[in-house]
Amino acid sequence: MNDDLIEIFDTTLRDGTQGEGVNLSVQDKLVIAQRLDEFGIDVIEGGWPGSNPRDEEFFNKAKLLKFQHAQLNAFGSTARFVDKVASDTNLNALLKAETPTVTIFGKTWKLHSEVGLGISESENEQLIYESVRFLKENGRRVIYDAEHFFDGYKDSPEFAIRMLKAAESGGADVIALCDTNGGTLPHEIAEIIGKLKNEIKIGIGIHAHNDSELAVANSLVAIKAGARHVQGTMNGVGERCGNANLSSIIPNILLKLNMRTVQKINLESLTALSNFVFEIMNLNPNARAAYVGHSAFAHKGGIHVSAVIKDSSMYEHVSPKVVGNQQRVLVSDLAGQSNIRYKAKEFGVDLEENKELAKKVVDSVKALEHKGYQFEGAEASFELILRSQMEEFKPYFSVLYSKVNVVNDVSGYSTVEVVLKVEVNGEIEHTASDGNGPVNALDKALRKALLRFYPEVAQIKLVDYKVRVIDEKDGTGAIVRVIIQSSDGVESWSTVGVSVNIIEASLQALGDSINYSLFKRRKNSI
Repeated sequence: MNDDLIEIFDTTLRDGTQGEGVNLSVQDKLVIAQRLDEFGIDVIEGGWPGSNPRDEEFFNKAKLLKFQHAQLNAFGSTARFVDKVASDTNLNALLKAETPTVTIFGKTWKLHSEVGLGISESENEQLIYESVRFLKENGRRVIYDAEHFFDGYKDSPEFAIRMLKAAESGGADVIALCDTNGGTLPHEIAEIIGKLKNEIKIGIGIHAHNDSELAVANSLVAIKAGARHVQGTMNGVGERCGNANLSSIIPNILLKLNMRTVQKINLESLTALSNFVFEIMNLNPNARAAYVGHSAFAHKGGIHVSAVIKDSSMYEHVSPKVVGNQQRVLVSDLAGQSNIRYKAKEFGVDLEENKELAKKVVDSVKALEHKGYQFEGAEASFELILRSQMEEFKPYFSVLYSKVNVVNDVSGYSTVEVVLKVEVNGEIEHTASDGNGPVNALDKALRKALLRFYPEVAQIKLVDYKVRVIDEKDGTGAIVRVIIQSSDGVESWSTVGVSVNIIEASLQALGDSINYSLFKRRKNSI
């Protein structure tokens, strides 16, 4: 490794899959590997070929992929017996994977060697040396993961260093120091790596876990102390509290430490990559994640927004565009006129010269939020308020009457029927529909009533539905807030409704959803 460059080692496909709720198919792993390569990752750890058929299949299929930047890496352990290294099943599975780089882990904590494996210090040392040497003799670049290194070092520095030197003598290219339990503090990382510089002559890396919420900090401290190889996962997924989060480590290396990586990182695609990995893993993105989170550059307080409009650096440590994210201004009861003007500009409305209108919208939003409305996640409803105050929008229909019948009997039969009376331009449409629940039946009945007047409503689909109780202490009589996300197959938007009656709140949100779609279509067709 070049002493001036940091090697990025991604173990999302191996260590990341040990996280709770993470389950990747072979195809999932292949598409993630390709995206990691496009992003500029140096080494992609694909799995443990000796442990399960899925990882074996992954490596067989990965041989057909043509990586532009990354080296594919296979993971395994040291041999089980010193006298059977050449025939060790695990080591031979690593060779069979045919990756240019391999990682093996070994015991560097005396407790694990003596109690876990039940072998002597010399036997453990020999296992490490012979395993590394065997892989090197077969033409592989070898990364030695010193498992539980920091706990082992604090317990017995002599034992831990002796095991590292065994890997070094065997020909290891890099030694990754593992904070496997995630309990080491940053100052300890710096002190220990500082002492190792006089002991170990080959490249040092860091593999941190997040059990103390310090994995990113420990990784950066290790780099400052001299590590030039850093391991982690996208979004920090991994066992227990997760691994070191490369989505934070990489921008910190490039933007804060002003250091370079071996391959050029496509940093502007970081947010897209983070969301892609979350999507493939079927996990909800962390909105508050640094750099890539939906809220990472979101501003709510009026004073903050006023400052950001003048100079974004006042409340943003980097430009969101650098990491492929975007600045957002939220509308809430904390909003000032700056928030409203900013949001209006997103909708193509300039309120700079109309402070009176901006004040009216602020007052309307604050009054509604006091009643339980929330517009941070329902920007379509907010735009309708804005357009209404500007006298550009008025509802395309009115619901004059609604009735919901829910029938259940002892035989298990259940059905919901909704009856609606809707007025459009003086005409009244009286219709009914059933559904698999009150909201589904309402949705179907409303669109059925409007179809004759507005055929385009057939394209609108409800894609998400959330209910939040505002005052839990009121129990079943509490006010509820319903937020609905809708889509026409091209765009999506969210609307809100509030009431003590969940059906009424749902109907409000559904009505806003259809009104918003009709307004945008007609506005864009002008």
